[in-house]
Amino acid sequence: MSTPSIFTKFFSKKVLTFIVVLVGINFAGHYFFKRFDLTADKRYTLSDTSLSIIKQVNEPLYVDVFLQGNFPGEFKKLQTETQQLLEEYKAYNSNIIFQFVNPLEKEEERDQIMQSFMERGLTPINVTVDDKGKQTQEVVFPWAIVTYNNKSTKVPLLKNMMGASTAEKVVSSVQHLEYAFANAFNTVSKNKERKVAVMKGNGELHDLLMADFIKSVKENYYIGTFTLDSVAKNPNKALKYLNKYDLAIIAKPTEKFTDEEKQVLDQFVMNGGKTLWLVDQVNIEMDSLIETPQNLAFPRDLNINDMFFKYGVRIKPDLIKDIQAIPIALATGKQGSATQYTKFPWLYSPAVYSDSKHPITSNLDMVKFEFANPIELLNNPIKKTVLLHSSKYSRPVGTPIEVNLNMVEDKPEPKEFPIAGSNMPVAVLLEGKFNSVYQNRVLPFKDPSFKAQGKNNKMIIVSDGDVVRNQYDKNYQPLELGYDKWTNNLYANKEFMMNCVNYLLDDNGLINIRNKAVDLPLLDRERVHEEYTYIQIITIGMPLLLLLIFGLLFTFIRKRKYSK
Repeated sequence: MSTPSIFTKFFSKKVLTFIVVLVGINFAGHYFFKRFDLTADKRYTLSDTSLSIIKQVNEPLYVDVFLQGNFPGEFKKLQTETQQLLEEYKAYNSNIIFQFVNPLEKEEERDQIMQSFMERGLTPINVTVDDKGKQTQEVVFPWAIVTYNNKSTKVPLLKNMMGASTAEKVVSSVQHLEYAFANAFNTVSKNKERKVAVMKGNGELHDLLMADFIKSVKENYYIGTFTLDSVAKNPNKALKYLNKYDLAIIAKPTEKFTDEEKQVLDQFVMNGGKTLWLVDQVNIEMDSLIETPQNLAFPRDLNINDMFFKYGVRIKPDLIKDIQAIPIALATGKQGSATQYTKFPWLYSPAVYSDSKHPITSNLDMVKFEFANPIELLNNPIKKTVLLHSSKYSRPVGTPIEVNLNMVEDKPEPKEFPIAGSNMPVAVLLEGKFNSVYQNRVLPFKDPSFKAQGKNNKMIIVSDGDVVRNQYDKNYQPLELGYDKWTNNLYANKEFMMNCVNYLLDDNGLINIRNKAVDLPLLDRERVHEEYTYIQIITIGMPLLLLLIFGLLFTFIRKRKYSK
């Protein structure tokens, strides 16, 4: 029997060492978990906030994604990015179980399922699919449903962006995928803790007119009505009860606040309560214009100017007239028995876009305002962040002034809208230690716990109460906040309002995930069309040429080697 050669022994030793090292790496990997994100923008690296949220998921959490089917390239990209993100979540917590389904796979159930989805608020979109030169229309539901312990919530996967192409919408949507899913996971897995008070008693908006907003807030927070009428009877008791809430929303008050009510609200702020003010300083309504074509717009005295002045802002009793405006639909005649409607830009409804990188407004689409007022920032130690402002083609209009619908026929003169310095704030975030409006003043009522200065706090002031107002259908059912049934446009009012609430009440930094930037380069279709032949040569011809050269060179070397 021949003895093994030195080479065989050496080779066997190498194989054995390799196997031992491989087993050791696998054994160590069982105890030490690490994933590597090699993308330049770190799009697959989950934030610490996301990881802390899914860490609390101890039972199966199901994610049904309705992005399965025959889609164009843009939606394939959204589908791929969604899948990769969910795989990242699942890698950190195996309790996260997801699947991609096609809800319209069964043709016989198509209409029934579509109706069921739309009743749940899962609105579809129509996309054009180009298959070998043949174009077909497909219905897509860019939504996901997250379910945990019999509690579920919907996740929008495609952001609405008016005037943007599908590719641009997908890029914007991918940037917010982590926030969308993290927020949904937080909603279904975390018990409600924070309390929100919707203030009443001073002519605020009726609940029906802000029903969609209230419904959305209820998903994450306790919400209730707090009436300031009780202040007149026992102000100290009213303040005590109000202090049990974390956020007070004052939505379009139309009646004066008494000094006692102001002190209650002021001390709520001093005690750390967050406030969201949605205030109109001018008395004019779009509904009244429809009933009476002309009306007088005049300043509204709510007796709260001194509060805002102390906190660092002033809402001017002017109207903002903006060339970048929201269209309104007006009846212009009849065709047969049907009324014909025409869209006109309404210069007193600014179409507000955000250029701020703040998490509340980062990558936010157009927000609809009606009869907004300019906000002046005053000099005091409070930090002020302008969240939204009018366009550079806007100007203030003093009141009182007559407003009528015939103004849609007026052509704005460019000289009326000076470009320099005409951006007027309409939503401002205030942060810092607020001083009481009653500091060094006689108190309207005795308060043993009165504070002249509060702790670090936050409040948001918006100079339009209608920003939270939803429309309703013919059966008086509330429509989605931001949807205009007359023009069939969907604005970002709901996203803006929910971002405001989440920021004011957010302790775990969830809202900050919205600042995550993802770089998805868009395909330049015009350049592809112009350089189509050149691109074909590079992508198809060049690899074939290199393969041919390699084959000829390999054959030549092989023949030369073995011909000797």
